[in-house]
Amino acid sequence: MSHIYNLAIIGAGPAGIATAVESYLQGIRDIVLLEKDVNHNSTIRKYYKDNKRVDKDWKGQKVELDGRIYFVDGTKETTLDFFDEILDYHSVELQTHVEVQTIEKKDGYFEVFMAGKSIQAKKVVVTIGRMGKPNKPSYKIPSTIKKKIAYTLDGCSEGEKVLVVGGGDSAVEYAVDLSEKNEVAICYRRETFRRANPTNQTNIANAIMHKEVRPILGINIDGLEDDDGKVKVLFNGAEDETFDRVIYAIGGTTPSSFLAGSGIKELDGKPVHDDNYETNVAGLFVAGDITQESGGSIALGLNHGYAIACFIQGDCLVAK
Repeated sequence: MSHIYNLAIIGAGPAGIATAVESYLQGIRDIVLLEKDVNHNSTIRKYYKDNKRVDKDWKGQKVELDGRIYFVDGTKETTLDFFDEILDYHSVELQTHVEVQTIEKKDGYFEVFMAGKSIQAKKVVVTIGRMGKPNKPSYKIPSTIKKKIAYTLDGCSEGEKVLVVGGGDSAVEYAVDLSEKNEVAICYRRETFRRANPTNQTNIANAIMHKEVRPILGINIDGLEDDDGKVKVLFNGAEDETFDRVIYAIGGTTPSSFLAGSGIKELDGKPVHDDNYETNVAGLFVAGDITQESGGSIALGLNHGYAIACFIQGDCLVAK
């Protein structure tokens, strides 16, 4: 029999790190944290612009922290430093560049399959997020303009005419940030940016008022066309328009096929779990964005990790 870990955690975002660290503080040892990217918190690294605010009370949602990880408001950089420190301080094995393909329950343990190898663990926690696979539009994107389509700010240049599609925090932040050196419009199917947090609502309102960002609200997009190497956007209810670049910031999707392949049931697009975040498969847990309606709350992810650690160890009587 190969080595069997006490706990394997899939995804090294806030919920995954919290589950690992809180489990360690509960006395659990031999923990492995599996991350498909080059480092922990890949969503924050890829989708947050430099110096972006990272709030404990995400979208104004007040969350009291239950565990022993004391997280406060900060920036992208201070948040990454914070998670670096708590990982360094606790004995948790972090394996990167490993993408988990499926989880199979065996007799008394789980086998976690990755490309070219597998590991065994007594308990498994799935903390993969939604933004790792950003939502893409339903209409086809012509292959000749795919390089002009993006889902982050990577590759953006100065002096471009850019359309940002979406109405959440990322879309608003992209639009405001790009407007400093570009001609920017933002298209959202609703009339207001109510999904964005209050600070971002204020920022986009100011940018629109000062004509730094042009709003295209209450409008859907029917498709895209190649306009001599640029992107022609076919609006439903407005005149078609050509842009140098289009950035989609329309959220992410729950990896349903992965969950189903591992035996985890879903309801309304979310994995089924009990109050301890244990799924219908005994010993297999879920935590973080994947359990939330829209995802994004670091504080809730930290609390999920604490709850799971307490349940596994059967004791929550620890000092906060």
